Amino acid sequence: MDLLPEASQLVRDEDRNFLRIDGKGMRMQLDVHSLAIPDVKLIRTPRFSDARGYFCETFQRADFAAQGLDNDFLQDNQSSSDRSGTVRGLHFQRPPFAQTKLVRVLRGSIFDVTVDLRRSSPSFGRHIAIELSSEGNEQLLVPAGFAHGFCTLEPDTVVFYKVDQVYSAAHDGGVNWADSGLGIEWPVASAEAILSEKDRGLPMLADLAPVFE
Repeated sequence: MDLLPEASQLVRDEDRNFLRIDGKGMRMQLDVHSLAIPDVKLIRTPRFSDARGYFCETFQRADFAAQGLDNDFLQDNQSSSDRSGTVRGLHFQRPPFAQTKLVRVLRGSIFDVTVDLRRSSPSFGRHIAIELSSEGNEQLLVPAGFAHGFCTLEPDTVVFYKVDQVYSAAHDGGVNWADSGLGIEWPVASAEAILSEKDRGLPMLADLAPVFE
């Protein structure tokens, strides 16, 4: 069985010079929504289901770029959390290793939070909270300049995200998830949350030196 396309079936995206293995050169059906802080985007792609289950495309660089989402993702990360009420965050990396993240849930669901840390932004210190789930098939684009974290809503939740800069321990930073000044209505009480000692000791935003000017 020949799995390789004929040479004539390779369609070149003239705008981005990406080769597309598609006889019709059709793009992904990206549904992109700007949220209350417009640089944060909610992205959906369709699923095609049959008796076996489903298939969906989740990322194609040329098609994301055509929507203005022209990030060069360099690394994929994945986390698994055994129990609901597990909190990871709120994390960021300092320049020049600041990261844009493309986040999705492979199993279970999360309460996902992004906090704007850009000092010059009119939304500095504000946050977006949104539920993401494997059933919903959403992806969240979190730009550089934001802290990011989440709380699991189900046991055995698996989260996957792409980043456009590699991890650097020397540039790692964060904001305390329980900072009351952020006004985040987490779905778990502070005394019941499961999190690392490192995350428990992160500073409040008011005590954080400027990171993103």
